[in-house]
Order: sequence, then C-alpha cells, then structure tokens
Amino acid sequence: MPQTSTLYEKLGGEETIAKVVDYFYELVLADDTVNHFFENTDMEKQRRHQTKFISFALGGPNQYSGLSMAKAHEGMNLQPEHFDAIVKHLHDALAHFGVAESDIDTALNKVATLRDDVLYK
Repeated sequence: MPQTSTLYEKLGGEETIAKVVDYFYELVLADDTVNHFFENTDMEKQRRHQTKFISFALGGPNQYSGLSMAKAHEGMNLQPEHFDAIVKHLHDALAHFGVAESDIDTALNKVATLRDDVLYK
C-alpha cells in the first residue's frame, strides 16, 4: 500500500509542529551565533509564523500569510553560517521529538531551497 500521508501528518500536524518550533527557538535563543537576530522580535508572533511556515513546508495546509522569505530577512545580511546554524537547530529539534533521520532530511531539503531567498539580504 503506497504511503500517501505527508510529513506534516506523519509528525502529528500543527500541534506537534508547534512543540518542535518551541524547542527549536530554545536552541536558537541559546546560540550566540544567531540569537541576536531575535533581540527585538515578538517571539510569540514569530513562533506562530514559524509553525505555520514549517507546517506548510512539511506538506500541511498553506496558512502562512507572512512576508516573503526575502522580505522577512531584508536588512539582516544573513551569512551561510547563520543559515547553517538555524538548519542544525531545526534538525536537532525534529530529532528531539523522535522524527526519523530520513524524514528530517526531507524537511531540511525543503528548507535548503530557501537559502538564496534569505542570505545576504
């Protein structure tokens, strides 16, 4: 029988993804290489946006109505090491919740497609 569920469904939908996002930001905010980007950020709003965005990236419904990736990161001048740190934290957050490495790879490959939209803006 073919596997038809999305990674979003497999992980338990938006409720589980919200928990992953909360843990993800614990890791991000503890990391001095990237936490300064969030100094003046409404983290509650950021968590909501990120949950909707990651849900969509994993095959869930598109409820993301925020700025484009390029617009959202404008003026931040993100460098490859910043992007890589965020990807590592997302990997670790997904792994923390028992997501299989192959599914994490699928998720991170989707995130990697955004690299050019967020770097050097």
